[in-house]
This record gives sequence, structure tokens and C-alpha cells, in this order.
Amino acid sequence: MKIESVSFVMSAVEAPHFQGGTPPEIAVSGRSNVGKSSLLNSLCGRRQLAMVSGTPGKTQTLNYFLVNDAFHLVDLPGYGHAKAPLDVRNRWGRMMQRYLRTRAELVACVQLVDCRHDPSREDQEMVRWLLEAGMPFCIVATKVDKIGVTKIPAALRTIAKVLELPADQPMIGYSSETGAGRNGLLAWIGAALDAGRGNA
Repeated sequence: MKIESVSFVMSAVEAPHFQGGTPPEIAVSGRSNVGKSSLLNSLCGRRQLAMVSGTPGKTQTLNYFLVNDAFHLVDLPGYGHAKAPLDVRNRWGRMMQRYLRTRAELVACVQLVDCRHDPSREDQEMVRWLLEAGMPFCIVATKVDKIGVTKIPAALRTIAKVLELPADQPMIGYSSETGAGRNGLLAWIGAALDAGRGNA
């Protein structure tokens, strides 16, 4: 798949209703400091499409981006930021659960984890829910440029083990700095959208 056009649509505290059609949605999920904004900018080839903040947990809304006038990428609020107030974290959690459990337009999820660290408890809970729900998803191990090429396979194996992933689980090492993994992730998104249309 090739991204020809992308535009910011809206930020919302609840999943919006789109008049005149319901484009399929690909959600992007991960911890608040995993590099979601950087990945979205890299993936879409736009430097400032998603704002990159030095303050983890700043994104508190569902951010919608229309790609190729055909589908939405939905940037979910980052989870697991310890300094966020408890009521804020709980509100984020409820919003994400409502979206992930009830959104008919959602066809797949891109689940980010930091390749430099073992997946967190929240990462494990998120992946467990995706597996139990039967939601198609791809694990994207971010920041692979930070560990060196020779260490990437071992890092991916560790992630797969900690998350207890099935053998056929899609997983991609990604660098927003170098673009490594971008083509693979675009291909996976294209296949997920095709599968979603086939199941519609």
C-alpha cells in the first residue's frame, strides 16, 4: 500500500459518527512514551501530522486521520503514564475500552511496544484482550535504531515470549528515524483493510 494523501480530521473524547459513510479504521495503540506520534509521522510521510510531545501522556483524545480518502488511522490515548492523575488514567481507560469493544468500523489494531524494554503489564493486558477478542493486530517494536541491527532478532523474540504471542502473530521492528519497517507495516495495513472489507 502507498499513502497518497493524509489529513487530520478531528480529536474526540468519544468515537464520532461520520455522516455519509463509515470508512474502516485502523487503531494505533501503545504506552504513552512508546513513540506513537513519531511512528504516525514516519508512516504517513508527514513531519508534523501528529504532534510529538516531550511530556508522555499528553494525548488524551481519539485523534482521527483520513488516509487516501479511504480509511482512518486512529491514534488512541497513550496508556500507562504513572504521573497522570488516577481519575485521568481511569477516564482514558474507559474511553479506550468503549472504542475497542464497540466500534463497528474498527478492523485492526497496530500495537506498539518499545523494543528496548520488556513489555509492560499494561502491554500484556492490551495484547491479551486483543487475542481474546479475535481482533486482527500487528505488534510493532519501536525504536529499533536505538539497539543496533544485530540485537533486533533477540529483542523481537523476547517481546513474543513475554506477550505469549502465537507463532503466526505478525510483528515488525520499526524505526521512525530510519524508516526501517515502514514498508512492512504499510503492507500489513493494506492486507488488514482488504480482509476487513471482505468480512463486511
